[in-house]
Amino acid sequence: MNATTSTDTTVTTSKDATPVTVIGLGLMGSALAAALLDAGHPTTVWNRSPEKAKPLADRGAHVAATPEDAVAANGLVLACVLDYDALRTVLAPVAETGGLAGKSLVNLTSGSPEQAVEMARWAASHGADYLDGGIMTTPPGVGSPEMMFLYSGSEAVFEAHRTTLAALGDPLHLGTEPGLASLHDAALLGLMWASFTGWLHGTALVTSEGTSASAEAFTRIALRWLNGAVSGFLTTYAPQVDAARYPGDDATVDVQIAAIDHLIHAARARGVDNALPELLKSTMERTAAAGHGGDSYASVIEVLRGKAPATHR
Repeated sequence: MNATTSTDTTVTTSKDATPVTVIGLGLMGSALAAALLDAGHPTTVWNRSPEKAKPLADRGAHVAATPEDAVAANGLVLACVLDYDALRTVLAPVAETGGLAGKSLVNLTSGSPEQAVEMARWAASHGADYLDGGIMTTPPGVGSPEMMFLYSGSEAVFEAHRTTLAALGDPLHLGTEPGLASLHDAALLGLMWASFTGWLHGTALVTSEGTSASAEAFTRIALRWLNGAVSGFLTTYAPQVDAARYPGDDATVDVQIAAIDHLIHAARARGVDNALPELLKSTMERTAAAGHGGDSYASVIEVLRGKAPATHR
């Protein structure tokens, strides 16, 4: 068990815990290093601005003077910097002297799937095993087993360091293609933003002038709806998408088009912006025009994919 003294916040490391290097000490990088210290891992840190390392040094982290020293310190190197170009800039001098050879590089920097693939090639060309990652939380959530950390790339690195990565959050390996974690990260963020905006539109509607509803009261109802019926719809629709068959035995696209008109009318009457529901209605109408009016809502994916095949029922 990790121990902390009663007079300071120094974390006692475990002799059995894997030593780790963390490169980049922004809000997220600092949270990663802190979680590793909390779990008892001997942690070496480096940041371009050394003053950001002081709070971690006060807790027992070793502060490396250069990226070369940071990488040399441990076999497992976690990176979380501004972007992939910044990471290449930091690691290029290390790579030129052979310092990356034999290292396990876990990159938790945000970027595109294509950047992840290119970074994996670059790391391999310098003898490093590469794992790309996506952090599905904000810094305060780092260290919680309820928060997902997505990984893709080297399965060997993932399995060798699964226990260490679990100190950050629940580690999920999506496959050996390096871009998968970044791709899932982008898709899940899109889902989050769409959910946030839909919730805010609904909140604006039910708390409009003349109503006694509150955002908190509406949210309690919304969460029950999302966690119950809506999650059930997703579970039902997923195999339909995989099979490209969309039986309209619950509610068809045509029925949804009629229903969304009620939302648009109610919002317009209360002065609530209708850009989001109008966009959704337009997408439904294009789906119906492509021959899916009698299919389930899952058939909208054919329009989102840029396809318009014949109706599958």
